[in-house]
Amino acid sequence: MSRSSEMTRRAFMGKCAAAGTGVLAAKTKIFGSPLLAAGEKAQAVVTPSGMVDWAAVRADFPRADTSPWLANAETHPFSVNLLKAMDVYLRYRSLGPGEGRLSYTEEMQDASKKMFADLVGAKTNEIAFAFSTTDGENSVISGIDLFHGGGNVVIDDLHFGASKYMYGEMAKKGQIELRVVHHKDWIIRTEDMAAAIDKNTRIVSMALVSNVNGYMHDAKAISDLAHAHGALVYGDIIQGVGNTPLDLPAMGIDCAASSTYKWMMGDFGLGFLYVREDLQGTVVKQTRYGERQITGISPTGEFLTANDASRYEGLTTMPYMPGICAFQGLSYVTKLGVANIRAHAKPLTDRLQKELPKFGFTPITPIDNPTPIVSFSASEEKMKEVREKLGKAFPKRIVSEGHWQKTDEKGQTENVSGIRLGVSVYNSDKDIDGLLNALD
Repeated sequence: MSRSSEMTRRAFMGKCAAAGTGVLAAKTKIFGSPLLAAGEKAQAVVTPSGMVDWAAVRADFPRADTSPWLANAETHPFSVNLLKAMDVYLRYRSLGPGEGRLSYTEEMQDASKKMFADLVGAKTNEIAFAFSTTDGENSVISGIDLFHGGGNVVIDDLHFGASKYMYGEMAKKGQIELRVVHHKDWIIRTEDMAAAIDKNTRIVSMALVSNVNGYMHDAKAISDLAHAHGALVYGDIIQGVGNTPLDLPAMGIDCAASSTYKWMMGDFGLGFLYVREDLQGTVVKQTRYGERQITGISPTGEFLTANDASRYEGLTTMPYMPGICAFQGLSYVTKLGVANIRAHAKPLTDRLQKELPKFGFTPITPIDNPTPIVSFSASEEKMKEVREKLGKAFPKRIVSEGHWQKTDEKGQTENVSGIRLGVSVYNSDKDIDGLLNALD
């Protein structure tokens, strides 16, 4: 088959798949149960006045009926809306296009990028698909050719482990100098970042919301420091998108990435990469190549390629199933509204901050931190007791355990254990009650 024939075939199949979109406007019987249009269930949980019915939201997540799950910073459960959308896709893959069957169409892909862009304050042309958060960061460091030219990279010890590993390996090979800023009282102080950043800094990389304790960096202050020295700023935003209002341009973040299986309520295997428009193709160059970057073929047979963030999509085929999950998750988050999501979680995390110290836990998340993640340290003896009590009370694990390092002023490290809790849209006081009663 010729290249042009293949492009024509793909376009034809895309139209066939898209033709099924209208089918979802009405309910269809699939496996004996009603199939809802994309977003229809989410619409039912928001009243005409714009108020969210949180009891109805809770009913959308079957896991809430089994045992509490307060580890949403780890993975997020699927909603019934997503389960039904998966059914639609599986039937499409089994039977092909037809009534009640739909793939991850180009329209849905574009809508996914648009919804993600809106969540982070970006333009749609600044968003590319990536396989994961780490995949997106790799695209950025390759795009700025960090492997050559020397200079230093500044990170902090509340960063994600994969990023620490990546830059650590580069430092071992002599490609960069790595500067690690240590937290003080589990926060990163701007003056410490200022001491580490200089004219030889090429990139400052941070987990905007730390996976360790949910701490949200003062990104604007750090970005101003980096930009004053000509450095780029990268943000790992997986623990912030979908649970906390974000505005990456206002924060001064140049590039960022996130997977979709946490607060965007999707699955493993698909994420998004943000690259500021004026950096694309110049400061952050294209280093990967795939068919998705091709927009057409010229009359002379030359490939026409994307001139937006899609240039970083080194994909030929999309991971359609994770794409369906991302589309549904983003639709749900968008309908609820991140401000509403944040307002729902805050009294629950406030309650955890107030109550858990009574059981021998020490908070390592700032009290006024604007995210739904709270972590607590505890002695090994206390952690053993916690495991026994929670194991007796619940059939499944309900919180994340953490093993972290704390560095003092003299550079001496101390291993710290504890628990991390992430509160999401379907959680309620009932879940907090269950946890506290089990610990009591």
